Amino acid sequence: MIKKSILLENKASITTQHLQLKIKTESRESSIPIEDIGFIVIDNAETYISIPAINLLVNNNAAVIFCNTNHLPNGMLLNLNSHHIQQELFKSQINASLPLKKQLWQQTIIEKITNQGILLEKITNKKNNFDFLASKVLSGDTTNMEGVAASFYWKTFFETDFKRERFGDYPNNFLNYGYALLRAATARALSASGLLNTLGIHHKSKYNAFALADDIMEPFRPIVDEKVYELMQQYEEQELNTAIKAELLQILTRTVYFKTDKSPLMVGLQKTASSLQQCFTGNRKKIKYPKLWI
Repeated sequence: MIKKSILLENKASITTQHLQLKIKTESRESSIPIEDIGFIVIDNAETYISIPAINLLVNNNAAVIFCNTNHLPNGMLLNLNSHHIQQELFKSQINASLPLKKQLWQQTIIEKITNQGILLEKITNKKNNFDFLASKVLSGDTTNMEGVAASFYWKTFFETDFKRERFGDYPNNFLNYGYALLRAATARALSASGLLNTLGIHHKSKYNAFALADDIMEPFRPIVDEKVYELMQQYEEQELNTAIKAELLQILTRTVYFKTDKSPLMVGLQKTASSLQQCFTGNRKKIKYPKLWI
């Protein structure tokens, strides 16, 4: 079942009754079964959400995302007891060897570069050498092929003279919003698989509470890039508005493809997270990343 993604930009009251989430705004009132909700993005400082509603959402592994004054996702609630053998899984993750983490990072960057190359070819209608770059990724990506690919990717992706920066000019604001949603979705999936988001396989900053999410979301970033490219063709608007944010939220239900089936992105991320958990416990050797296009 595809979970709902809800964006709340107007002042609202969120309560619960009979396992239903009740959302009341000045103009309407609606009830949604808790099990149908995957994400709620709260982008209004005057929104009220009750403690019972928060607990019910968390117990059902729904991600509650709060935006800052710049309307960018800034924080999230996650279930701290989302897996029945969580402590055992934490130990496996903490004790993972450096060679294993380097191999997992190599797999991740190969997938990222491959996906960037496919998307770039779709947009430019020109062949590129990203398959070659992906084939040169070493264990731990010690030669930084990720950086080599990224440099060419962003120089070619947009027709304008674009520089990818966290606080840069348009369309960085669109990309940042999409990446923040993707990061939250990845963190939710990892938490549900009993993994510790703070402990990454590559990202290591002591200030980063979601290092593992930042690692595992890398191959999925081109989903956001593709959506932003489409929005730039569709809208002249360069500021994030309700319509654009709602469009970006749709990436969470976009289809991704595995060998034998296809899934919405939210479900696909869960499969990827589950496979990573099995890598840490020694039951798999490769992370199960989906194809983003067929």
